[in-house]
Amino acid sequence: MSSGPARTSSHANSRHEDGGRPRVAAHSNSYRSDMRPNAHSTTKPSSPQPPPGSHYASTSHKRSASGRPVSRTPQERRHEEKRVTERTLETRVQRLVPKTQSREAEERRSAPQEKRQSDAPKQKLPDARPRATSQAPWNPEVTLLPHTTAPLASRKSIPPLGSTVPQAPQPRPIHELSLEVQEAAIVEDLLFVFMGFEGQYIRFAKGYNPEEERDRLTGPSFKIAPGLDPSLHDLTQSMLKMATYYSALETFVDVQSREEFGSVSHALCASIRKLLQDYLVMIAQLETQFLTSDTFTVHVLNIQTTSTQQMMYQLYALAHEVLKRNALLDEESDDSDDDDADDYDNILENLRDGGELVPGNMTGKKICKGGAAIGLITKRLETMSGDPAARALLTTLLCDASRPYMAMLNEWLHHGGISDPHSEFLIKEQKSIKRERLEQDYTDEYWERRYTMRDSDVPPQLESVKERVLLAGKYLNVVRECGGVDVSKVVQDVPTSFDDPRFLENVNNAYAHANESLLRMLLTTHSLPARLQSMKHYFFLDPSDYFNHFLELSASELRKPVQKVNTTKLQSLLDLVLRQPGTIVSLDPFKEDVKVEMNEITLTKSLQRVVNITGIEQGEALQPLANQPMENDKNATGFTSLQLDYAVPFPVSLVISRKTVWRYQALFRYLLSLRYLESQLSTTWQVQTRGVSWGHKGSNRALEIWKRRVWTLRARMLVFVQQLLYFCTAEVIEPNWTKFMSRLSSKDDGPERKPGGFMRTVDELMQDHVDFLDTCLKECMLTNSNLLRIHSKLMQTCTIFAAYTNWLTRELEKADPDLSAANKPSTMTTDQWNRFQATKAAAARASSSSVADTSTASAGPADEARVDNLVDMIAKWEVNFSRHLQILLDALNHYAATETVALLSLCARLSTANQGTKYTGLKHDEDG
Repeated sequence: MSSGPARTSSHANSRHEDGGRPRVAAHSNSYRSDMRPNAHSTTKPSSPQPPPGSHYASTSHKRSASGRPVSRTPQERRHEEKRVTERTLETRVQRLVPKTQSREAEERRSAPQEKRQSDAPKQKLPDARPRATSQAPWNPEVTLLPHTTAPLASRKSIPPLGSTVPQAPQPRPIHELSLEVQEAAIVEDLLFVFMGFEGQYIRFAKGYNPEEERDRLTGPSFKIAPGLDPSLHDLTQSMLKMATYYSALETFVDVQSREEFGSVSHALCASIRKLLQDYLVMIAQLETQFLTSDTFTVHVLNIQTTSTQQMMYQLYALAHEVLKRNALLDEESDDSDDDDADDYDNILENLRDGGELVPGNMTGKKICKGGAAIGLITKRLETMSGDPAARALLTTLLCDASRPYMAMLNEWLHHGGISDPHSEFLIKEQKSIKRERLEQDYTDEYWERRYTMRDSDVPPQLESVKERVLLAGKYLNVVRECGGVDVSKVVQDVPTSFDDPRFLENVNNAYAHANESLLRMLLTTHSLPARLQSMKHYFFLDPSDYFNHFLELSASELRKPVQKVNTTKLQSLLDLVLRQPGTIVSLDPFKEDVKVEMNEITLTKSLQRVVNITGIEQGEALQPLANQPMENDKNATGFTSLQLDYAVPFPVSLVISRKTVWRYQALFRYLLSLRYLESQLSTTWQVQTRGVSWGHKGSNRALEIWKRRVWTLRARMLVFVQQLLYFCTAEVIEPNWTKFMSRLSSKDDGPERKPGGFMRTVDELMQDHVDFLDTCLKECMLTNSNLLRIHSKLMQTCTIFAAYTNWLTRELEKADPDLSAANKPSTMTTDQWNRFQATKAAAARASSSSVADTSTASAGPADEARVDNLVDMIAKWEVNFSRHLQILLDALNHYAATETVALLSLCARLSTANQGTKYTGLKHDEDG
């Protein structure tokens, strides 16, 4: 079972007894008599060697130690056959006779053999007998190694080193042999060494431990017995490198065929294994030449192995680079920090699927597999492009290694599936991210994170088209999940390697087909333009007649604090309004997807939280709302907290995602706040126009001037709100909407092609949608914290003024002496007086106690002091509004010059609200 004893014995014994190995100088009488040991020293009854009779049957092709054929007479041949027959019989007898027989019987059986070996050196016989009887016999056994994840890896135990064999008979020193015998012995040894075995005169160098995997991967170095002729020594030394390469490559194939190194490495190892098989066939052919040709010398052997040595060197160099990248030889610097997250994701995915924490023999280090392994071969191919033989070899290896990768690529390009059990494909799939979460989580990134790119593992051949590869598979996944197109058909005639001239054409065609299929499905089957038009009706209040009706019906409910608002009642009212005949929204097929909800966080606070976020790196997510303490508005009512939601099914949710819905909601709340404030100021105008106390021209001139100031301030505020609302709707949203829809409607028939690329893609459509919303938010001043703060102060001032209208009316009635008197003043008609008294009586009945308390409390101050108080109050409102409006105008001028020129139009419109005041044209940089 073991080849150790055979390699450590003499030429004659080891080669004769082995039966399957070439025999050198087998019939040289002098060489055989000097080298052959005693039969008792090597023959063990327990494990006898096979009879070599058939090996001696034909000797016409054998060579002597000098390399020349030996001429024998018929008598010599008969004598030789007789000796072989005697040895065969002797061996059989040794198998049958037990070990317990007497020494005398053993000596009688061995006497003929001692007589035949009378020419052997006499000093070796006394040494051999005591060793055989005084020490326990050395009986090495071959064992099976444990299974690994490499199914074709060798499982037999490693033979022991020749230097570890106890009491091994040593061959004759090589310096005592003639030059012809030396050459024959070295050629025979080289044939063994080329296959990874030790020879008689060529052994493994000290320091090589075959039990260590690192040593086997590096390859053994060899030492030649001293005394060899210098010319033979130099030639032999140069050829020993090929033996090192072969041994290292054998171990490389076994190691890199393990499961964790991926299918690309498996294919590479299979290709190398096929080359090693051809290498062994060549060694067998060289052995035949050695046995049959008397001109086969070391020099001839060197010439015939030169090209093979170059091939083995290229394989060894490539294997060495792969092993270094896998940190199996020399420790490399840890440059895989970018892929740590990838490893963590793979571990988490494996745990979710019920797997182990560390599958297989996987370590924490980055493994060179997949695209990285292909890139390594490609880089070496570029380096060796000037060597035709090396280029042909590396091209073959690249073609074989890329076949499983191309199979994964074609599966992804033409079916949208990933069959990547070893995580070596350039596309990484996060199975934990489900498309159902698109309708639940605002921060979900299904489209961005479900399929991502492994940038460090992209093969060089795919570097220029990696984005198209990613998008093609993503598009087909959506089409496959929605059943829009049959993608289960087997695609025929696709390239199977990177060197196929149709490779890039295959990628481009697959990308075009996937993009066109998904775009047509979105625009036609799932009615994306109609969906977008529906969202414009609800979120941009276009048209707004139905929503004004809704606000009127739900006014009593929306005036309540937000905690007491009944959203179910509001939803019922909205459904009632949307189904009312005669409106545009009643014909909308998607009106069932509109929902009413309350958001207790004010619009300004939520927008400032977004625009103040800085320093987020790529791949990071916003901090969850639960981790960001946000105070709710204590004074929030249903009007200030109302917002709409919209349910979007898959795959339209890829375009109208939760992120885009949030943008729609921000714009809706902003437009709603402007419309609500406009309605409040309009109500104020109605009160001040229809009210007798405001329309009556009293005798107090100061009070009349005060009323005119109130009217003017109310008109300025109304102009501010109306101009701002008109700007946002007519000059921001509508033009950008028209531009966006024109780009969308022009692509109904699929993507248009232009020389050098595709004009339209689904990702471009998604980006156009996001750009439209972002442009609207920016031009509506909702993405600038400074403008948000100033705008918030102006809106608050206008809201407080509108809310205090009734209080101002009561204060006016108390301050006007004509209205507080019991008799009708001369400046008021009888009809006006009667209406005023009726209104006053109704208000007294509604709150008799509060009116009584107010009258008694306010009966003391004089009318002049009350008027002065009202004048001071309106002066503060005027200053506050005018000052903040001018600050807003200055800021708009600044940002119109630095960010967006669209703000110049708003600046011109709002400047009319500040004309005639002392703040017109002044700069207040310190306030901004």
